[in-house]
Amino acid sequence: MSTNTTALRRVDPRRPAIITPQGLRRIVLGSSEGERLATSAAHAPLAKPVRSAGPFSEITLVVTHSDRGALTDLAHQAIAAAAILAAPHTEVVLAVLGPCHDDVAALGVDRAVVADGFDAERYQPGACVQWLQDLSARLAPRRWFFAERGADGQLGRRFAAQAGLRCACGVAELDADSLRIPAGTGQDRRLPHTDVMLLAKGVASTALPFVGQGVRAEAPRWPVVNERGVEDLGVVTGDPATMALEEADFILAAGNGVNDLPLFHTLAQEVGAAVGASRVAVDDGRFVRAQQIGATGKTVTASGYLALGISGAVQHLQGIKDCRHVIAVNLDASAPITRRANLTVIEDSRSLMQALLELVRQHKEAP
Repeated sequence: MSTNTTALRRVDPRRPAIITPQGLRRIVLGSSEGERLATSAAHAPLAKPVRSAGPFSEITLVVTHSDRGALTDLAHQAIAAAAILAAPHTEVVLAVLGPCHDDVAALGVDRAVVADGFDAERYQPGACVQWLQDLSARLAPRRWFFAERGADGQLGRRFAAQAGLRCACGVAELDADSLRIPAGTGQDRRLPHTDVMLLAKGVASTALPFVGQGVRAEAPRWPVVNERGVEDLGVVTGDPATMALEEADFILAAGNGVNDLPLFHTLAQEVGAAVGASRVAVDDGRFVRAQQIGATGKTVTASGYLALGISGAVQHLQGIKDCRHVIAVNLDASAPITRRANLTVIEDSRSLMQALLELVRQHKEAP
């Protein structure tokens, strides 16, 4: 039995193509024009529409502190919640205490005011509240959003109390007219919106289908307030050796690939880093259980996390999901942690520690 099969020329649908005036995708074999268009289209970001062009008749104000010019993930979520709930006539305004280098339009902000006079090195709660009161007199916002964490949460409570505004803390869910807050084990309370809302983690997704106008506006002058009963003794650097990992700003973490423990601890001391470890390194007896980072250990939120010889099991990645900058040093370029890391160095951990220690010491000895 014989078969007569006619060879058909197949066209790969993933080949470069051009878009016709009718909006149809057309593959042109051998066309360099199509290749150029496909390349540019593949790398060009999709333009998102502006949420609202105005005019605006009311304002929702989101207040946050910046960290070295960057906004935290919780601040991003608070802004997203405000933008999602905002009606077309509602302007989303962001007030930042400290410098802000983020693309506020991409976050959904229509107008941003930055308190340039704010000094993060000083304890000045009275001045912060006074600045917000001056901003309130200027903008008359209908709602205030703060992240329910750290300095943002403290400022939100203090401002609401002094301004006599109704405040809801730990808001876990929002809709157009109401909010939900935990009220006990297995119980929640649903309330109407309050004047000031402190939003818990995960209240909104930051993947917005729109952008804001992103206008930078002039902020009120920073007030001079006499903080009665408060004496500012300045900022004191905490000892990384005694600091809880949850509070550390910079963590040096070791995995199974770190064998020279004296060198590791010397480096941690020289760079002023808290010491963490993977579960494998802890189970092996090289580190104590309190230094374990991961789902079964500590969840950390450091600004800098340097992982040496850590492959990156799922449990470990859960423990560092909120770290801002993750640097992974590993000999395996395909290790799972490389997908989480902001920077990956393919190098032996001992060699890198020696080189880094030498650089740090040279920097300290320099005049």
